[in-house]
Amino acid sequence: MFSSANALHSHATSFGFKEVKEDEKSQMVGNVFSSVASNYDLMNDLMSAGLHRLWKDRLVSELNPFPGMKHLDVAGGTGDVAFRILESINSTRRRALQDVSEDGLQEETQIYVCDINPNMLNVGKKRAMERGLGENQSLIWVEGDAEALTFDNNSMDGYTIAFGIRNVTHIEKALAEAYRVLKRGGRFLCLELSHVDIPVFKDLYDYYSFSIIPAVGELVAGDRESYQYLVESIRRFPPQETFASMIADAGFQKVEYENLVGGVVAIHSGLKL
Repeated sequence: MFSSANALHSHATSFGFKEVKEDEKSQMVGNVFSSVASNYDLMNDLMSAGLHRLWKDRLVSELNPFPGMKHLDVAGGTGDVAFRILESINSTRRRALQDVSEDGLQEETQIYVCDINPNMLNVGKKRAMERGLGENQSLIWVEGDAEALTFDNNSMDGYTIAFGIRNVTHIEKALAEAYRVLKRGGRFLCLELSHVDIPVFKDLYDYYSFSIIPAVGELVAGDRESYQYLVESIRRFPPQETFASMIADAGFQKVEYENLVGGVVAIHSGLKL
């Protein structure tokens, strides 16, 4: 007989609007992203009308990358954020009047792209090749779990995660790991789909999310269920203030957030001091 004690022992968590066992969620999320990997960039463009590009630009602008930095981009398999960071660093290098060789700066910069899903990483590596970055030693691709990173304590100057933290099983563990690997003075930045509070806009956004996005996913990617999950996972993600409190609870200081497009997305930030 299934008792309440058994239910407690199973540690149920959310997978969209469903309740599943914690040890099942990771595999289920993995299946979603394996399914959507090949159409991920196209669907992002369609779902956001291309705005996701501007949101990622804003994220990297807030990071303020610099030559020689060690940076960790988590759940960044397709390389979207990492490529922007590298381009920002290259632009800084070109502008800088320093008595340092370009090769030296190139070798010092290390941008780790960490993703739990090998299919997403393969998309990113392919895109890097297409951009002529296949042999770039500054880009390091790592298969890894946001909740159990393999990087050393106090080893990173920056940490970003874009549209990924809502998919982890234990957000607190991912935040604790972000804090652990950052150096003192290192910056945490999270870009995530969030919550709209403007009444009329919220109704329109809900209709678009639940009626249009899954239909587009079925039409373009032949996968309605994965995009239904992605929409539901947004609604189960903590509101902006709650998530800010979770970041502070992980040890970060000067925690703040910026709403974009009325809260459709938010950029949260914190410093390890």
